[in-house]
Amino acid sequence: MSVGTIVVIAFLAFVATTIFKGVRLVPQGYKWIVQRLGKYHTTLQPGLNFVIPYIDEVAYKITTKDIVLDIPSQEVITSDNAVLVMNAVAYINITTPEKAVYGIENYNWAIQNMVQTSLRSIAGEMALDDALSSRDQIKAKLKAAISDDIADWGITLKTVEIQDIQPSHTMQSAMEAQAAAERQRRATVTKADGEKQAAILEADGRLEASRRDAEAQVVLAEASKRAIEMVTSAVGDKETPVAYLLGEQYVKAMQELSKSNNAKTVVLPADVLNTIRGLMGKH
Repeated sequence: MSVGTIVVIAFLAFVATTIFKGVRLVPQGYKWIVQRLGKYHTTLQPGLNFVIPYIDEVAYKITTKDIVLDIPSQEVITSDNAVLVMNAVAYINITTPEKAVYGIENYNWAIQNMVQTSLRSIAGEMALDDALSSRDQIKAKLKAAISDDIADWGITLKTVEIQDIQPSHTMQSAMEAQAAAERQRRATVTKADGEKQAAILEADGRLEASRRDAEAQVVLAEASKRAIEMVTSAVGDKETPVAYLLGEQYVKAMQELSKSNNAKTVVLPADVLNTIRGLMGKH
């Protein structure tokens, strides 16, 4: 191969390389950062672009699609000293690529740490029950806390979601013990209330029975009174009917006495009539 042929081939290769370096096809969804002699020069948009070969250099290729950042789980302490395990996911979009690459060394790492720090701060101002039931409130505060800061890097926070909030293993054990104690307390209170109501009903029953007994005794006394009055009215000064009635009661009393287990011998007077008269105070 002659020298002329080699020169021609080298020239054609140089021309091809020059054209290749001067023409840039940027795919959709990306923006390329061009540096001229080591300094930021321009941002290439999607499509066909031309640069100066050997002087301009594509330093960064930045996506314009939404980026999903997984925020690692971390332990946070609430205002009532409860320990929670929280993690989140953030959706960001790079609107100004040159700010993202020149304004921060590693924007992904920076945003992850910013979200974690803000989560600890927000949860630290809330009680355990509020933190567990207020995901939307935490989300809104978290977005407001970091949106302005990352805007300086040309990045927009589309949204941030709290993936999971749960007590730590130690806190879960403590909550389960507390729940068991609360159930035991309620059972004890319920049992005590039941015993109290039963005692009240029993006392009310005894009181009502006593009232009924008293009323019955009053009725019996009134009946005895009327019976005595009727007997007195019917007998008048006659001795025989009265003696007969007292004798009848006397004989019944002796019969009952003879049936008693403690009574061994019952002695009846020979002259029952005179005995009854003695009871009446008459001789």
